[in-house]
Amino acid sequence: MRPVVGIIGNASMINDTYPAQTTGTMNIDPVIEICGAIAVMVPGIPDNATTDELINICDGFIFTGGRPNVHPKFYGQKETPAHGQFDLGRDEVVIPLIKRCEEIGKPILGICRGFQEFNVAFGGSLHPEIRDIPGRINHRMPPEGTLEEKFALRHEVEFEPESIFTKIFQAKKVKVNSLHGQGIDVPGNRVRLEGFATDGTPEAISIKGSKGFCLAVQWHPEWNASKDMISSKLFLAFKAALNGERSFSSKEQLVG
Repeated sequence: MRPVVGIIGNASMINDTYPAQTTGTMNIDPVIEICGAIAVMVPGIPDNATTDELINICDGFIFTGGRPNVHPKFYGQKETPAHGQFDLGRDEVVIPLIKRCEEIGKPILGICRGFQEFNVAFGGSLHPEIRDIPGRINHRMPPEGTLEEKFALRHEVEFEPESIFTKIFQAKKVKVNSLHGQGIDVPGNRVRLEGFATDGTPEAISIKGSKGFCLAVQWHPEWNASKDMISSKLFLAFKAALNGERSFSSKEQLVG
């Protein structure tokens, strides 16, 4: 039986009238093509299933990107226009799910919004618009252009010495795309900042003392992952964790 990977869905509207739960096919493709797993979309609807029920169904989870932002009430702040749109249903599903998966060592990978959810789940906070911070660049998705242009590589990420990401990518730096407005403000408890953009924005994190694969990145490695050597390595590491071939110790070292 192939592993089952839960992909977190987003609330959306079809034709601006029909409520739906969706995920992009680019989130599904690397699960099938690289991980050799079965992709199952998990609706961001709290009444659909409990955290334990989801964990019993899935062998691992990918917390994907999404246009709405994590509601600031989950990190002790009040809602403002700068925080943008929200998806409270997703927030209520993913935050306890991330905590529980990390606790038991269930493999989880955070991407973009998922990266931000990891930080919030462990008590951290987010800045609503990092391009407003002096010295930071605009990390948002280009407003115009094709998908290829929007997901084009835009800046480097440099990893800390002895980072687990250096071991996965076999490189101290990688070049990545950039499609986010928010970012980490205060790191959560046990959140280890492992990689930074050229302007100092955190881009890769792990969780200190985690029992299993528990990593997140701020960029979108799922875009054309099977054709990109760097992205493929991240999903191959996730695949190995799904299959029980490797684990990540509290010292963030690969264990065969």
